[in-house]
Amino acid sequence: MVHRHLDHESFSIAAIDDVIARGKRQDWIELRRAFLARPGELGLKILAACQGHVDPLEQRFRLWQRYAERKTS
Repeated sequence: MVHRHLDHESFSIAAIDDVIARGKRQDWIELRRAFLARPGELGLKILAACQGHVDPLEQRFRLWQRYAERKTS
């Protein structure tokens, strides 16, 4: 997913935020694959991206936050 001129291949925190908020199923699959390949690095970035979204109605971010917490611990 190329959006807002972000480099999604390196999965910066801004790119992860964008993928979670606006991404489609395939984008999430790519993020998950990258996360499974580099759980330490991307786990911290996913948690950082989700940290700013504390509204319980933002279910996409809660899902990724819990997923990253479980897989990195």
